[in-house]
Amino acid sequence: MMQQLDMNSEAFKTELEKTEKFTDKVCESKGWVYGPIDDVNEGVIMGLARHKMLYGKRFCPCFMVEQDPEKEGKFKSTDDRICPCKPAIEHEIPEQGICHCQIFCTPEYKENKLKEIEEQAKVKAAGN
Repeated sequence: MMQQLDMNSEAFKTELEKTEKFTDKVCESKGWVYGPIDDVNEGVIMGLARHKMLYGKRFCPCFMVEQDPEKEGKFKSTDDRICPCKPAIEHEIPEQGICHCQIFCTPEYKENKLKEIEEQAKVKAAGN
């Protein structure tokens, strides 16, 4: 059963603030930027904060977290994806420009994606 958190609690709000600072530092230290879709970034940051409170680590919210059968009271996720995860650092961002969760990307990826979104909006507006 999925554990519940009160997202309006002071504890969650405090952890959310810490997680926002954490993701800012990740961008700064890696030379990355936030992905082009603000709603996605917000959702991922909330998921990271939730996992930090529930499991003690900022496991990627896009993957299942389960109890570690080898370590009592500890948790693990698919590919041990703790943010910023090894697959994002070693493969996803260097090869595709963006991580699986779509929160971190290269500045070039974001610039190109925003242009693409703008062009799609122009085409849609012209069609109406």
